[in-house]
Amino acid sequence: MVARQDLRAPAVYALQTLAVAACCYAGGRLGLLYELTVDGSVVSPVWPPTGVAVASLLLFGPRCWPGITLGALLVLVRLTSLEWSSLGVLLGATVAPLCAYLLLRRAGFRTGLGRLRDCLSLVFLGGFAAMLVSSTTGALMLLGTGDLPAGRFWPVWLAWWVGDAMGVLLVAPVLLILPRARSPVHWRRWKEALGLAAVAGVLVPFATHGSDSLLFSVQPLLIWAALRFELPGSMLCALFASLLATDAATGRAGTFAHLSDLQIMVSLQAFNAAAALTSLLLSAVITEQHNTRRSVERACQELVEVLEHLTAGESAPPGRPQREEDRGAD
Repeated sequence: MVARQDLRAPAVYALQTLAVAACCYAGGRLGLLYELTVDGSVVSPVWPPTGVAVASLLLFGPRCWPGITLGALLVLVRLTSLEWSSLGVLLGATVAPLCAYLLLRRAGFRTGLGRLRDCLSLVFLGGFAAMLVSSTTGALMLLGTGDLPAGRFWPVWLAWWVGDAMGVLLVAPVLLILPRARSPVHWRRWKEALGLAAVAGVLVPFATHGSDSLLFSVQPLLIWAALRFELPGSMLCALFASLLATDAATGRAGTFAHLSDLQIMVSLQAFNAAAALTSLLLSAVITEQHNTRRSVERACQELVEVLEHLTAGESAPPGRPQREEDRGAD
């Protein structure tokens, strides 16, 4: 039995590594479908592999990092020929999620995202802070090899950092909470979920691809999803809205039709950040309130049971005292 377990562990680790690499590669292919031009350089406004990498590290531990590197390598091979600058991209793609993992673990992060502090940690530590490593490492390596002119360093660095951070904010929460998500129990909740999906299917394409500037009309939909379905519902809506908005921006459709490259990037990332923060933070507050209410209700129920037990003990008839003659006869 011990030998069989020893043989099984490397096989499980290899399959886990390959699964992480495949997910990172699939996320990279998805990110490459939507590209924007920033100061002459092509960037992805949302880079899903960073969210996949951070979620994988939080779920499986730091030993899955080879899968992250392998996935990034496959994306680079698909995108271009390997050069010296590719080492910086691979290094940043691996080290940045590891930094996010270490920062989140040090902050006491819980993958259930049931507390406001967990969502704030994911935003500011896992997204904004840790992704500085990937953008800085990659941009510096491109600058050092001459692939990136010095005058375009900061615009490319900023677009790189925002794209990686949006990948963490939009993709990682979905991967963390979906394994714990439960389907609605009552038919009434199913009807509301179907209604929310129908409204999202109509409103979001109209808001993102319509001729009028209606992007932020999606916010009430996200608030509805957060109030009624907490993180699973709100984050799925936010991810859906971000994908359609990114598609409209890269295709210069709807609101983005007559904007410059810089204006498109600023408008799109403002929308993505607003959608992600609204969904994450509002859902976290609501979930925290629900958990507090359940704890109070459970404590009250336990208190009622204790009081009922004490009351039953006090109202029980006392035992009949034994008479003297009975004790003498004994």
